[in-house]
Order: sequence, then C-alpha cells, then structure tokens
Amino acid sequence: MNQELFDSICRGRKNDVEKLVNEMVAEGVNVEEILMESMVPAMRDIGEKFARNEVYVPEMLIAARAMQAGLDILDPLLTKGGHKPLATVAIATVKGDLHDIGKNLVAMMLKGAGFEVIDLGVDCTVEKF
Repeated sequence: MNQELFDSICRGRKNDVEKLVNEMVAEGVNVEEILMESMVPAMRDIGEKFARNEVYVPEMLIAARAMQAGLDILDPLLTKGGHKPLATVAIATVKGDLHDIGKNLVAMMLKGAGFEVIDLGVDCTVEKF
C-alpha cells in the first residue's frame, strides 16, 4: 500500500492524489495495484469512519472527489490493459428526486471497488432504467 496516496484520499487532497497517481504510473507501478491496494482501502476506511460517525457527509464528499481524481487517471489505463469490471451497475435517483449526493457517493464507492457504473442521472423514470 502507498500510505501517502491512502492518506491523501482520506484527507481529500485531490491535487496530491493526481500527482501521486501520475508519479506511480510513470514509475511503472501496476495500475490495478494502485487502485486495489491504496485507493479502494482509503475509501473503505472513510466509509467505515462514516458508519461510526467519525466523519460526516462533507468529509465523504471531499474524499470521494479525491478518489475520482485518481480514477480519472487510472480508468483509461485499466481499460487499455484489458481490466474487466466485476459487473455493471446502473444508478440514478428516482423520478421526483433531484438530490444526487448519496447517488454520487455510492457510484464512487462502486467504481473504486471495481464495478462499471452507468450513471443515469437524477429524476429518472422506470422506463429510463
């Protein structure tokens, strides 16, 4: 595990995450290793802290944005390397609900755990699903 990357995600340091992931990729660190050994555990840690009321929604969102910055770099490399997602998940908020913070957090956690996520957006009808 890269402790600095782990800590940067947990602290929501988006710029540091981008820098560290780019450095690791340039050094030839396996892309799946970056994701599964540092990034996913960081989000798991934040999720566990959230469940214990040690962090709250703002901290979760900041960590999720930092994680997304790393995923934006890794996604094309994972695809290019033939990485297969565990499964595909469609996610949206239901018709009448325009709030997407929770949806976005769940989507981020699923992506980080190796799922392909199709985000249908907000206010979605059954037909859209």
